[in-house]
Amino acid sequence: MSVQSTVVFADLYGSTGVFEALGNAKATEVVTQATAWVAQRCSAHGGRVVKFLGDGVLILFEDSTKAVLAVMDLQHAYQQLLGRMPPKAYMPLRIGVARGGVEIVADDCYGDAVNIAARLSELTGPHQIWVNSDAVQDGFDLPDERFRMLGPIHIRGRAEPCRVFQVEWQDNLGSEQLTLHAGFEPSKMGGRDALGVHIELRWRDQKSDFNAFDLPLHIGRTHQAEFVVSDARVSRTHARLDWRNGSVVLVDLSSFGCWVRFAGSGTTLLLRREECVLHGKGDIALGTSFSDPTAPVVEFAVT
Repeated sequence: MSVQSTVVFADLYGSTGVFEALGNAKATEVVTQATAWVAQRCSAHGGRVVKFLGDGVLILFEDSTKAVLAVMDLQHAYQQLLGRMPPKAYMPLRIGVARGGVEIVADDCYGDAVNIAARLSELTGPHQIWVNSDAVQDGFDLPDERFRMLGPIHIRGRAEPCRVFQVEWQDNLGSEQLTLHAGFEPSKMGGRDALGVHIELRWRDQKSDFNAFDLPLHIGRTHQAEFVVSDARVSRTHARLDWRNGSVVLVDLSSFGCWVRFAGSGTTLLLRREECVLHGKGDIALGTSFSDPTAPVVEFAVT
């Protein structure tokens, strides 16, 4: 039976290290308790728990409003659990949400939305929630301060990129509640995923090559930036490139914004104190749009 559903995949980040630190028996107990708690919390919001997948839980919601509000509440409540976890059992939650057609077969589910939700959960970072555009458009009117556009992201196994938003759920939390414990520093996240990832930046005659392990790096007018663009419209520190869980992320830090366009795409993404995932090849206009023929444009290639 095919139905339109909103799929939530919630995953415990760092469970492999927990098994190494605590041993199989104790780690299994900790993971099982955490996933059971996630399932119970989502059920209380009207979600249907389909199955447990190791350190993850797959849940279906009839509509996206319930799903997004449920996972926002889930992340808020889970911070209290994290605060009581010993360092060796510390496992932040990461969540992917996708809307689409789902095939229900013998109490299990299949379909593109299921694959997207699971993949978004893998791509997002600890404490984060990523949702596809179909889920946002199903229940919310944009612009909405709860959603930050990340841009088109390639999903493994899909020919077409997926437009993705990050849910800003943590506005009311103190920064100390989101501090990563030792062993989970952002610079070390991604691990082997960073091997072989290459970023090339070009502006005029200037060309620089970086590896994922070189990130974060800054683009700006100041000579302290790793990639310098000497133009009056460029802020001293205009943008930053981060490495997050297998993706290169452009973060706008400027006064006037960044414009991003991807090769082969007819659309332009405007970032103002926002971020998006860079993939493939494209251009970044700094401080003014591509419609200005004199705009300082940085070419990028992620391979």
